[in-house]
Amino acid sequence: MKKYLLFLYTLVGYLLSLVTLSFLILWVYPWEFMPYTIDKSIIVLEYNPLIIDLLLLVLFGVQHSVMARAFFKNNLLSKLSDTFKSATYCIASALCLVAIVYFWQPIDGYLWKFEDGVMFWIFTTLYVLGWSFAFISTFLIDHFELFGLHQGYRVLKNLPEPPLKFQVRYFYKFVRHPIQLGTLIGLVATPSMSYGHLLLSIGMLIYVLIGLYFEEKDLLKTFGQEYLEYKKTTPMLIPFIHSRR
Repeated sequence: MKKYLLFLYTLVGYLLSLVTLSFLILWVYPWEFMPYTIDKSIIVLEYNPLIIDLLLLVLFGVQHSVMARAFFKNNLLSKLSDTFKSATYCIASALCLVAIVYFWQPIDGYLWKFEDGVMFWIFTTLYVLGWSFAFISTFLIDHFELFGLHQGYRVLKNLPEPPLKFQVRYFYKFVRHPIQLGTLIGLVATPSMSYGHLLLSIGMLIYVLIGLYFEEKDLLKTFGQEYLEYKKTTPMLIPFIHSRR
């Protein structure tokens, strides 16, 4: 019975992640069919929108960074199974995204706004390509493992944990973190860059850079010299640009 409940828990985490991420992708673009977007709030709060939005970004960054770190998983959650930890991380991340979408407050003014013409279609094309790039990249490293579903399936079927294997495929030959690259492109590539949208984009960029710093330290501990060589030859986020050592 326990393994069925654990699998159900991972399935809930996976579906919540899929739904919230899909809504977020639509939410950051000015689609006419969307009743609420980043520039059309769900709920209006009578407080400074800048402070509210900054607090939401801090909540997102702290949850993602702290819960992903080894000290949190191995100390505070040491008595729980890795499968439960993965599903809990996915559920907590989804709830943070729900909070951002529900409580985000628009900030008046636009850095740029194109309603038609060449620039409108350039930004729209980049938006589609960016999110598609990020989505495809999740499957290149195991989409269902990334969102905790494979872990639950192995528990359900009494399958052993597969050995960790470092491999570089397709997009990962050009950048070390294509998921984050695609996400940043999808966030920034909008024909209507309001100041609220700009704040979200800057906040996510800062989070990504900080998060990748700690993630790469964990990857070096896990894969050692193999990852170090990969790091020397492959740029972090911008293709074909190598840091001079």
